[in-house]
Amino acid sequence: MPTPKLFAPGPVDVSPETFAAMSHTMIGHRGSDFEELYASLRPGLQSLIGTSRPVFTSTSSAWGVMEGSLRNLVRNKVLCLCCGAFSDKWFDVANKLGYEADKIQVEWGEAIDPEAVRAKLAEGGFDTVTFIHSETSTGVLNDLAGIAAVVKSFPDTMLVVDTVSSLSTVPINMDEIGADVILAGVQKALALPPGLAVFAVSEAATERAKGTPNRGYYFDFLEFEKNDAKNNTPSTPSISILYGLQYILGQIEKEGLENRFARHAETNAMIHAWGARHGFQLFAPEGRRSKALTCFATPDGFDLSGFIKELKTKHNLLINGGYGKIKGTTFRISNMGNETVETVQELIDAMDNVLG
Repeated sequence: MPTPKLFAPGPVDVSPETFAAMSHTMIGHRGSDFEELYASLRPGLQSLIGTSRPVFTSTSSAWGVMEGSLRNLVRNKVLCLCCGAFSDKWFDVANKLGYEADKIQVEWGEAIDPEAVRAKLAEGGFDTVTFIHSETSTGVLNDLAGIAAVVKSFPDTMLVVDTVSSLSTVPINMDEIGADVILAGVQKALALPPGLAVFAVSEAATERAKGTPNRGYYFDFLEFEKNDAKNNTPSTPSISILYGLQYILGQIEKEGLENRFARHAETNAMIHAWGARHGFQLFAPEGRRSKALTCFATPDGFDLSGFIKELKTKHNLLINGGYGKIKGTTFRISNMGNETVETVQELIDAMDNVLG
C-alpha cells in the first residue's frame, strides 16, 4: 500500500507539484542564482506575516528560532503563556537555557486571557513574553491581537509569537499589532516538508539583540539581518525547500490571501459539522478554535486507535490521536495547507464509512 495521505496536524500532505518544484537543479548558495531565489521569496512572506520588515529563512525547525528568540531577547526574565504541549515546552526551554522564567498556565483546551497577562506583567521584571497563536496540541486559537495589545502596553517588553499552524490560515498583521518576532515552520499550513522556518524580527527586537551577550551564532538576529541585506543567509540554506517555498508562495498569490483564509474556514467548518453529526465534542472553546485543525474529545468507550488504524488500512488516510498528556483522550484532524472542499469531503466520506 502506498504511503497514506496525511490529514495529521503536521507535517501535512505535500503536493506532487511542490515536490517537482523542489527538484530544481542544485545551485550554489553564494552566487547570483541563489540571491535571485532568496529575493523572490520576500514579497510573499512579507504579505503572509503582515510586515514591511525583512523575513528570514532558517534551516531548522521552528524550535530553533523559538530558542534563538530567547537567546537574542531575554535579559532579565521571560513570561511564557502556557496552554498546551508546545507553549508549555517553551517554559521548559527557557529554564534549560538558564533564564529566570515564570508562566501563566491554563488548562489544556482553554485560551490565554489577555487580562491575566496584564496582571502578571504588572508584577514587574519581565522583558520577554512567549506566545503560541494556534496551539496545535489542543486546537486552540489564542487572541493574538488582544495579547499583543497588552504586552505592548508594557514598555521594552518583547512579544515572540509562534504562528506554526496559523500562518496563511488566518490573517497575521505583525506591524499592525506590534509583535516583535513572528515565526513559523513550513511543514504545516504552508504544506512543505519539514526542515525550514521563516521569521520576521521588529526593529525594536533587533536593537535589543545588539545589546544582548551570548546570543550565539546560528540564530543570531544580527547575522540574519546582515546576510539578508545581501539576499543571503548566515549558514548553508535548504535550497530545495526554498524552491518549494517559492512555488507555494506563487500558488498563494494566485489564490489570494482572502480566498485562502476563506477556504480554510470552510474546510474547518466541514470537519466541525462532521464531528457534530457523530456526537464528538470540540476540545477548544467556542470562539477560540483553530482554522487549521480540529481537536475532538474522545468519547468514553470509543475505539480511537481502531478508528485511526482502519481509516489508514481501508482508505489510506491518516489522522492523529492526541498529543502529550491528552494522548488517548483527544484526536486531531487537519484541514490546512492544500486541502479543499473536495479533498476534505473525501476524508469525511471515508471516516463515515469506518464509523459505519
